[in-house]
Amino acid sequence: MTRWGILATGHIAGSFAEDLKRVPGAELMAVGSRTAESAERFARRHGARRWYASWSELAADPDLDVVYVATPHAAHHAAALTCLRAGRAVLLEKPFTLDLATSRDLVETARDAGVFLMEAMWMRTNPLVRRMCELVADGAIGTVVNVRGDFGVGGPFSSEHRMRARALGGGALLDLGVYPVSLAHLLLGVPDHVSAWAKISPEGVDENTGIVLGYDTGAIATLSCGIMATTAITAAITGTKGRIDLSEPFFRPSSLTLHRDATAPETIHADIVGNGYQDEAAEVQRCLAAGMLESPLVPHTATLEVMALLDRIRAQIGVDYT
Repeated sequence: MTRWGILATGHIAGSFAEDLKRVPGAELMAVGSRTAESAERFARRHGARRWYASWSELAADPDLDVVYVATPHAAHHAAALTCLRAGRAVLLEKPFTLDLATSRDLVETARDAGVFLMEAMWMRTNPLVRRMCELVADGAIGTVVNVRGDFGVGGPFSSEHRMRARALGGGALLDLGVYPVSLAHLLLGVPDHVSAWAKISPEGVDENTGIVLGYDTGAIATLSCGIMATTAITAAITGTKGRIDLSEPFFRPSSLTLHRDATAPETIHADIVGNGYQDEAAEVQRCLAAGMLESPLVPHTATLEVMALLDRIRAQIGVDYT
């Protein structure tokens, strides 16, 4: 049995707690929040045995095997550091932190302490996304030359909303853009060229962002994210011999369609169960059972390379979180 703690009591934490019930061998042991009232309410709603009124109390619980950190972006570094220093394995919600420096600090802390750490980039553990990677690796569409992905939501978001709060890491890039950027990285790796533009809000966060990644191989990725309008939230991976389309939302698709030259399209469907977070939880448990310190599906190197790329994009569009 893997005994889980959840740090935070917001919407994503609740969705994760419900999906955890679908993971064999998982038990929600405890929840931690900044207030006892919030922690107790969450624990009773989702069946946790214990609740704590602080991060440090949760992290100190010796019965926990791993803590899922689901705080707002700006608190990721401090919350995860609290757990790692207490010797708790951590599944940390994306984006990992606000920048590369603090992300690297967490990875180094985990490695020095010999503690498991994984970014909750659930897209990389999704069965259909993994199937897509297998098809690409097997040469089903030839050499990948183009990746397209978009993630835009319509809001509207008031000026007080966290999505518009610069100090909280607001804006489209970290919340939404991390998905298409991570997809491009998953398929093409670190780009040789980066070009980005964004419309900046009065609060200083990006409202609508376009990104082009270029590779010396000739491949390109055209990506977008925004908080001004709802987009298709689909993705297409084009190769020299065909194309793979991922249905909406591409980070948790219900189907993928394989188009090969001179061949009828082939669609593979997936049964959507729960919220989709159970796959990443199962991967954490698999790694812990094997004594691993990081997941091969979401390795530290990938997390740091994506964060470095997000830093480069932010520098071009003129967004900072200080």
